[in-house]
Amino acid sequence: MSGITDRRLTFNQAALDYEAVRPTYPDELIEDILKVSAIPENGKILEIGCGTGQASLPFARRGYPMTCLDIGPELLSLAVKKCQAYAQVRFLCTAFEDWQPGEDKFDLLLSATAFHWIPPQIGYPKAASLLKNTGYIALFWNYHPRPYTGFFVEVQDIYRQVVPEWGDPNSGPSLEEDIRATETEINQTGLFEPVLVKKYPWSKKYTTADYLKLLNTHSDHYILDNGIKERLFKEIGMLIDEKFGGCITKHHLTVLFVAKKLLPIPA
Repeated sequence: MSGITDRRLTFNQAALDYEAVRPTYPDELIEDILKVSAIPENGKILEIGCGTGQASLPFARRGYPMTCLDIGPELLSLAVKKCQAYAQVRFLCTAFEDWQPGEDKFDLLLSATAFHWIPPQIGYPKAASLLKNTGYIALFWNYHPRPYTGFFVEVQDIYRQVVPEWGDPNSGPSLEEDIRATETEINQTGLFEPVLVKKYPWSKKYTTADYLKLLNTHSDHYILDNGIKERLFKEIGMLIDEKFGGCITKHHLTVLFVAKKLLPIPA
C-alpha cells in the first residue's frame, strides 16, 4: 500500500499544475448523474478524491450538501477557495479508507478519476455501506482514446528513447477492455444493481507549456528522476514547438459508471 500512497501524494505536490490544466468533466455527464440517480433537491453527496474541486463545483453550484474527501492539503486549499461561496460544502483532509463518518448516509457517492486508487475490496463495500437504500454510486474517469494519431504517435519515439522501460502503450488492454473490466468489477461486487455505462467524447487544445504542466500531474511522470524528466519534457516540448506550431489537440473520452445500491433480498 505504501507505493500506492506515495503515488497518490504526487497530485498534492503538483497542486497548482493540477488546478491549471487537468481536464474537467462535461456538463452532460453532471446532468446525467443527477437524472439517473434521481437525487432529491437537498440530497447529500459524498465525493472521494475531490482534488482541487473540479467535479465538486458543478454539484455545489446546484445547491447540494457535499462532503468532499482528499489526502492532499494543497489540493484541498484550492478546492476550498473554488467553492467558498457554497456553505453547504465541506472538505476533509483524509483518505476514504480511514474516514469514520459516524451515522451519516448519502444519496449519492461520486468519485472523479480517483476511485482506482482505493483497493476494491475496501472501496466498494464501504461505498455501499454509506449509501441510503435509494442511493447511487457514480464513478467516472477521463481516458485518452486509442489508436493514437498525430502528435501522440510521434511522441512515442521520445518515450521509447528516454523511458524505454515504460514499454509500448498499445501493448496493454484496449480502452474498451478497460471499460468492460471496470463494469464487470462493479457488477461482481453484488452490492449494486447492474451498472449503467455512458461515454462522452470531447477535445481540448494545449499549448506547449500547458501540455508539459499536464504531464507533470501524471504520477508516473512526476516521480521520474529529475534528469530523466528534464530530458523527456525538453524533447516533448521541442516536438510540439517545432512540428505542431506550439499547440496540440488532445481527444478525451469521459466514461461514467453509475449504479443504484442493491438491497438484500428479504429472507
